[in-house]
Amino acid sequence: MSRLAIDVGGTFTDVVELNPDTGALSFGKVPTTPDAPARGVMDAFGLAESGTPAITMFTHGTTLGLNALLTRTGARTAVIGTRGFRDVYLLGRTDRRTNYDITYRKPPALLDRYDTFEVRERCRFDGSVHTPFDDEDARRVATIVAERGYGSVAVAFLHSYANPEHELRMREVLAEVAPGVAVTLSHELSREYREYERTSTAVLDAYVKPIVHRYLRELEGELEGGGFRGRFLMTRSGGGAMTAQAAREQPVSLILSGPAGGVIGAAALSRLLDEPNLITIDMGGTSLDASLILDHEPVLYQGAEFEGLPINTPSLYIHTIGAGGGSIAWLDEADALQVGPQSAGAAPGPASYGRGGTAPTFTDAALVLGHLGSDSPLGGKLALDRELADKALQPIATRLGLAPEALARGVVQISTMKIMGAVRAITVELGRDPKDFALLSFGGGGGLVAVEVARELGISTVIVPPGQGAFSAFGMLLADVQHDFARTAVTPLAALDEAAAGAVYREMEAAAVEQLESEGFGPDRRALARTLDVRYQGQEHSVTVAFPDDPATFAAAVESAFAELHERQYGHTMDDPVEVTTLRLRATGTVDKPELPTVAERTSGGPRPAGTRPVYLSPDEPAVEYRVYTREELLAGDRVAGPAVITEHTATSVIHAGDSLSVGRYGELVISVSDRTGGQQ
Repeated sequence: MSRLAIDVGGTFTDVVELNPDTGALSFGKVPTTPDAPARGVMDAFGLAESGTPAITMFTHGTTLGLNALLTRTGARTAVIGTRGFRDVYLLGRTDRRTNYDITYRKPPALLDRYDTFEVRERCRFDGSVHTPFDDEDARRVATIVAERGYGSVAVAFLHSYANPEHELRMREVLAEVAPGVAVTLSHELSREYREYERTSTAVLDAYVKPIVHRYLRELEGELEGGGFRGRFLMTRSGGGAMTAQAAREQPVSLILSGPAGGVIGAAALSRLLDEPNLITIDMGGTSLDASLILDHEPVLYQGAEFEGLPINTPSLYIHTIGAGGGSIAWLDEADALQVGPQSAGAAPGPASYGRGGTAPTFTDAALVLGHLGSDSPLGGKLALDRELADKALQPIATRLGLAPEALARGVVQISTMKIMGAVRAITVELGRDPKDFALLSFGGGGGLVAVEVARELGISTVIVPPGQGAFSAFGMLLADVQHDFARTAVTPLAALDEAAAGAVYREMEAAAVEQLESEGFGPDRRALARTLDVRYQGQEHSVTVAFPDDPATFAAAVESAFAELHERQYGHTMDDPVEVTTLRLRATGTVDKPELPTVAERTSGGPRPAGTRPVYLSPDEPAVEYRVYTREELLAGDRVAGPAVITEHTATSVIHAGDSLSVGRYGELVISVSDRTGGQQ
């Protein structure tokens, strides 16, 4: 019996198989199939050594919903709101975050005003009914929705977080009048105030729901036909997992499901290696995701954004840029070299893949430099073609009067600078010093740039986990099933009715237990955690603190925890009164966690290189010999001095002169980064 995790990326689909009895892990890659996503997943299943019927749990992360948003290929969506509030979604917050950029253009909305409707009804903030639900008006709107052929509808009525009855009735009307339309109700995603954020979340969910629903139905059918009878989970943006059935109903929770796996794995590795603070960079084929681990825990936000559109559900803090192995090099109107965000993706992929691609990419540049080699097939199967990479780079090189190798060096340097910007966005720009962190690098391309990124930022240590190219998939094996519940309760902390709050929590806990019970998690597999959102009166945003256990010191404990968190996040505290905004509950269904197997220690001698490879550094150093090591042959305690290239089944890592690495007990590479003069930082 075994467990399987599959992470579908823009270029490759990564797979990790765990044998729970022995703890053995195996890593693999297959090409992503954008035209038929389920086929790529089934191809990955084909790598499972134990066979599909023997897999007891399958955890899956996908960028399907995210890609639909990026490419604006989701369902044709309508919004139904309260009479008089038709324009909530399109008006948004009317703010402008880039005040001094004259080239800024607001990202296109997912729908037009033609697609917005209103129904006569209204509830007050306390849930009481101001205007009863008008069935006749609702049927009029539902008829228009049916006649226009919408694929999905988002229903977001005013104050439905306090009283959802009108939204539930609207769904019944739509089911009668427009039965083929997918329906999202805002209160089922977010029971919190802020009507725009709640509406935006509902629209995003409705926009991707038909696509995700069809995909999961097709995949479940393929799995069943292949003999799979285990538990099927999907990773969610908030760092946990959800059942495939729940994912079909709330696909907005999957938008960052792929990158979340890597952050989950990073937090586990942080505890294992006793490295409390990590910056993570996950460089795949299409994009790079940067995140933070603080005190062994990922940074969790109670809301996220997609192109300025809020998603009012818990989400890991992940900063994504278009800098992956397939990122295309191009010249702008001023003949300046640019890299990305356009990507060659999986089809046709970089030119060196030999699949018909002709555009020069980061991967082609890394091959021409010598960081990658034709002698080390990607995923053990795909041999890169140096001649095709040279041919792809030549037109731009000729136009700029450069040799292909010099152009390739520029491509890698530009990508490195973009990645540095992503790291600075989650550290320096938020008041954190990168030097206080170690850099954890994974993904198929992370090891190619990690050392240079760390050197430029003054980071002294880079850690490369085992199976780095499929590390996000490994993290998915660690994901517990999670459900988040929330109720708005804006009230001064001193006036909070603890008995009333307790009643609200018990209501959420009953719903949580019922949900987890239906998913097969008994009492010994369930955990419920109460938290509060707290802020100073007059503030817009809040921080989340744990709900104190002792009623006698409740207010003092909340205020103390809030002051500590506010100081950490914003750098100051105030004497203003404190108020509670939201009661939250996180329900967790725990799964068995795999343990990373240890690697054997070398008893005599040292690691031997498999050969050497010329690496281009500059016109003055066009062919520096780098020793090439095979990672699978490195043992615990081994030390390697740069310059060197470490190849493995799923990725490649590069260290330079003055850098050195040691192999940890779990097979992790711990790289000491030198400064520019060759000394250690």
